[in-house]
Amino acid sequence: MTTELTVREAFFDFCRRVGMTTVFGNPGSTELRMFRDFPGDFEYVLALQETVAVAAAAGHSLGTGNATLVSLHSAGGVGHSLGAVFNAYRDRVPVVIIAGQQSRAMLPTHPFLGADEPALFPRPYVKWSRQPERAEDVPAALAEAYRVAMTPPRGPVFLSVPEDDWEHLAEPVPDREVRSDFTASPAALREVAEALNGAANPVVIVGPGVEDEDALPGVLALAERTGAPVWISPLSGRSGFPEDHALFRGFLPPVRDQLSARLEGHDVILALGAPIFTYHVHSEGPVIPAGARLFHFDCDPSQTAWAPVGTSVLTTIAAGVSGLLELVDKADRPLPEPLERLGKPAATDPIDAALVVETLRERMPEDAVIVEEVPSYRDMFHARLPITRPGGFLTTGSGALGWGLPVAVGRALAGSGERIVCVIGDGAVMYSVQGLWTAVQHNVPMTVVILNNQGYGAVKALGRRIKMDSVPGTDLPGIEFVTLAQGFGCAGRTVTSAADLDAAMAEGLGHDGPFVIDVRVAADNAALYDEPWAR
Repeated sequence: MTTELTVREAFFDFCRRVGMTTVFGNPGSTELRMFRDFPGDFEYVLALQETVAVAAAAGHSLGTGNATLVSLHSAGGVGHSLGAVFNAYRDRVPVVIIAGQQSRAMLPTHPFLGADEPALFPRPYVKWSRQPERAEDVPAALAEAYRVAMTPPRGPVFLSVPEDDWEHLAEPVPDREVRSDFTASPAALREVAEALNGAANPVVIVGPGVEDEDALPGVLALAERTGAPVWISPLSGRSGFPEDHALFRGFLPPVRDQLSARLEGHDVILALGAPIFTYHVHSEGPVIPAGARLFHFDCDPSQTAWAPVGTSVLTTIAAGVSGLLELVDKADRPLPEPLERLGKPAATDPIDAALVVETLRERMPEDAVIVEEVPSYRDMFHARLPITRPGGFLTTGSGALGWGLPVAVGRALAGSGERIVCVIGDGAVMYSVQGLWTAVQHNVPMTVVILNNQGYGAVKALGRRIKMDSVPGTDLPGIEFVTLAQGFGCAGRTVTSAADLDAAMAEGLGHDGPFVIDVRVAADNAALYDEPWAR
């Protein structure tokens, strides 16, 4: 005979069995009954704002490889979080969002703090959303949500629970698993393999799906077998290939004509776990060079449906590449010339942002994880600080600011003591600066390096691209980030002279707990995506 539990007991029992025992959240009145007799083997991580809660949960998920639970408050709290939900969806991060809702008996009267049509509110930026019809269906709905979140393509899911549901009786969720890897048909794999075997000059493009699906060993073997140079897809949220490898060529720009020019001369293009293609600004021209054939591997049917060119193959990346390796011949192609190492910039005042990145590279521990949110300096950053190991780099491929700092906090909470280094712009940090408080409460090993050019540099650069000499609302003078950090209990240091940079970096990277380094860098007048940092 099945033992009946309360909805709350069955809920936490399922979470425990799948390893979701850390809950990120910002509490409200409609969640109170969820937390009655909160289990002693669970940890609640308080965030001071809902964007921080969702993004920190995403960082935790990226560190553990498992879905992470987030507790939010009905309509207002969910609304605050939606920028982070958007990023999690586009970056394929499995986050299970539980939102409180007013009591079922009150819902017909549109009560204070109630959510109208809660399952519709976060769409289309969740994979699945529901408010169960009956209280006793909540545990089974949670199990379904978790499985959807963890099935490729992974992503956030949303479950609304009326606050009186938690006391009802429900049956425990039966044990079951989903084997989620899948691969293309043998005929599809043969078609791609034959194209690679017959190619005169193939090229591989890796996207975030390579790292998300732990496919790097196979992708590395495939690149070396074919002798194909490797690019990382535009605005990728992960690295996906060792950037010190002889075959690595750099990062494709999110501009159509520039991207196509980088691929000129290649007759077969194989894109793995990447959209085809992410653009940030418009330009005319072909998507790929004339005469080239493109093959696209991805686990998401929607990505394969809207891809504008080429042949898409629906497959998880590790399984698809493994199938290719059984069919692709060893090619005898010479290795490309190694990429030229950029020289260290001069120590000048005001400080060159490139000098900050070079100083970080020299000082950073080998096992450190980089979290980057510096849109103004992204190309320069990658050109100067190569990522060489899986899991060593996180950013957003989506662009909603406020992601980087809380992702770094969540990743630090999921770690085993390795240093998390968050390199972030002064504009970006202000979207979720409350994350510093959570970092302090848990004394996470995190260094925040703020490249402070006192403005929204990326917006200014894009303005210059369309011949705007000035853009209103893009200057950010007068913010004292170290004073702000100290208000949250976080140590820090402001750097205004290049002579003090190395010592500040050493202090920040060696500090016990979180530390903010506010570096006042020169205003950036370069045009975004134009040449100087192209590799």
